[in-house]
Amino acid sequence: MTGIQRVSAGRRLKDRLIRSLVYLSFVVAVIPLIAVLWMVIRNGLARFDVEFLTHSMRNIGARDVGGGAYHAILGTLEQVLLASAISIPIGLLTAIYLVEYGQGTRLSRMISFFVDVMTGIPSVVAGLFVLAFWILVLGMPFSGFAGALALSILMMPTVVRSTEEMLKLVPNDLREASYALGVPKWRTIVKVVLPTSLSGIVTGVMLAIARVAGETAPLLLTVFFTDSINRNPFTGPQMGLPLYVFDQASRPTDSAVDRAWAGALALILIVMLLNLAARLIGRWRSSARKR
Repeated sequence: MTGIQRVSAGRRLKDRLIRSLVYLSFVVAVIPLIAVLWMVIRNGLARFDVEFLTHSMRNIGARDVGGGAYHAILGTLEQVLLASAISIPIGLLTAIYLVEYGQGTRLSRMISFFVDVMTGIPSVVAGLFVLAFWILVLGMPFSGFAGALALSILMMPTVVRSTEEMLKLVPNDLREASYALGVPKWRTIVKVVLPTSLSGIVTGVMLAIARVAGETAPLLLTVFFTDSINRNPFTGPQMGLPLYVFDQASRPTDSAVDRAWAGALALILIVMLLNLAARLIGRWRSSARKR
């Protein structure tokens, strides 16, 4: 009995030690995040008002107090929407091919290799590629669409990898049961595989969107700067929130720095709303399947 008690006491001690290390690691990881959020909220609330959300920087000088980021918020939403419209279908179809059709083939191995390479591409390289090919070679103008092309390059590998992992988690029994009923493979994918993994796919897509929403380097090279509202992302310079924050933070006035903090707060809120939407969609899909 004494030996058993010693072993049990040793296991309890190790369990408490590991649990304490896990909690400590969690605290160490969360403290910088909370510090950044607190700093952005504290400094950004000073200018985060109705005027900031509804006005642009047109006719606002570097030392003026007014102005807002409406043109930048509109530009970011349009650019991210266009990038999502480009990268999400391509990423989904690529992942479906890798999991459902191309297992073990040379083409699937090549695609996986290039996806891994694209995952590590710096964001500035994507911007340089679009600048060199789309703007300099083809002669297209600086525009929000050019920025969306650069952002879509950064989004695609994340969408492919997250969707691929979610599709792999679908049990093969579901596929085999569908095949046994005489359902074609494409219909099995559409009606069985994708609905089963939809919540995870949506979460991965939202993470990809959140990742590119704050990118500055590709927009510096493809979108250019403007203080006016440009609702057409296919022609002319169009501001984005990351560019707005970069531009205002580089100006040596307190009013410009306050606008930069407010822009950072608006960007964080947009990303948080996207993640919240992904969680709600995932819970809705889970509850719908249980019914």
